[in-house]
Amino acid sequence: MDQRKAGNEEANPGRDANCPKESYVFKVVLLGNSSVGKSSLAYRYVKKDFRDSLPTVGCSFFNQCVTLDATTIKLEIWDTAGQEKYHSVCHLYYRGANAALLVYDIARKETFEKAKMWLSELEKEFLQSEIIIILVGNKLDLSAEREVTMEEAQEFAKTKCILWMETSAKSDYQVTELFITLARELLKLEQQKETTHWKKSRIDLQRTTSRQTKCCQI
Repeated sequence: MDQRKAGNEEANPGRDANCPKESYVFKVVLLGNSSVGKSSLAYRYVKKDFRDSLPTVGCSFFNQCVTLDATTIKLEIWDTAGQEKYHSVCHLYYRGANAALLVYDIARKETFEKAKMWLSELEKEFLQSEIIIILVGNKLDLSAEREVTMEEAQEFAKTKCILWMETSAKSDYQVTELFITLARELLKLEQQKETTHWKKSRIDLQRTTSRQTKCCQI
């Protein structure tokens, strides 16, 4: 994972000035078909406003800080282009990601199938223990035109052991909750990683001390 602790302004010039210097930094990528609302979700969360964006060209970038249990987390949100012509270069943007939001439009079944395809791509690139993935059904404001049922999406997410949520960037439904959930999962994963590393280091130290003691006793 490309997670790191921020503590050097020059090494991280894109840092949000409102974030404390000592904070976790995680890279989050938004993947999905064009016009499913990836940019609108990011804009709604960071800017607290709705913008029905034009298609993203290549990739756009947002920063946002979250404070959880006295721990500050900086989310570096990479909003990737959904057009087919950019598909071949998208792997360059999600390389080193700590989390991915797989976004689909609940009113367009083909976008759900595309999200499944993105998950297959991520499975080739990451181990399950290396990345947090949330399947996101956006445009809940179009529920009257729904083509992807909640049950279908939930069942798919369950079989793949990933999280699932429905949102509406337009009506601001569960957008903040989505990113807070993501931040909590990232922090939990990182703390588990640090605990495992600490235990391993302690075991290695004990083994080294034991070998040294035996050596001295000879």
